[in-house]
Amino acid sequence: MKLTVLRTAACLLAAACAQAATPPAKPKPPAAPVTNASDGRIRVQLMARNAVTLSGEVAAKIAALPVPEGASFSKGQALVQFDCGSYRAQLRKSQASLEAASQLLKVNNQLAKLNSAGALDVAQAQGKAKEAAADASYMQTIVGKCVISAPFNGRVARRIAAVHQYVSPGNPVLDIVDSGSLELRMLVPSKWLAKLKPGSKFTVAVDELGASFPARIERLGAQIDPVSQSILAVGVIEGNGASLLPGMSGWASFK
Repeated sequence: MKLTVLRTAACLLAAACAQAATPPAKPKPPAAPVTNASDGRIRVQLMARNAVTLSGEVAAKIAALPVPEGASFSKGQALVQFDCGSYRAQLRKSQASLEAASQLLKVNNQLAKLNSAGALDVAQAQGKAKEAAADASYMQTIVGKCVISAPFNGRVARRIAAVHQYVSPGNPVLDIVDSGSLELRMLVPSKWLAKLKPGSKFTVAVDELGASFPARIERLGAQIDPVSQSILAVGVIEGNGASLLPGMSGWASFK
């Protein structure tokens, strides 16, 4: 029995020593630009200018998701509607309290003119009216969050929640993407900066479509990565790119 215990302790000690002797993993260096050595092409990724995850700001059940996945929508269109019956009832209650407080203040002001109410009565009525107004304004803000409207023209990329599902504030509901022109993002060698400028023309061959599109550099990154000696370059498609979708990728060829 003692021999078994000693062997077990020796094994645990050896394992601990081996683990302590193992050097910590080195952090991975930043990704270098993916190039084709034969012709100098650069790997490029197509991305939407705006890609947003919409989240609710109220604790409520989802009443409707009017726009299905993949469908388009316009700026200002309702994308998520919550069941806010209880919040609307609280709003009506706060509005009624505001109306009563306003009437009380009006009466006290009239009585004060007749020397039938003191300054303290008027001050108290004013305080109650301000408090009721603040409550009504707060509930109006809450009710205003019961509908999430589209911040831009775009398409629904993914539904994360479902109709009749109860969500808490901050829970994601929809992923949406901008339907405008896409950005072409790539990492280029920093030594290219001698010739590569905003407005430089290039051609991008999209893998998923097997087709090529003319493009130009729109802007360059603000700093060079010292490890990979690369810099971000962002381009845009020139002409009709209606068939392009975010997430596609390909190769950028520069003259």
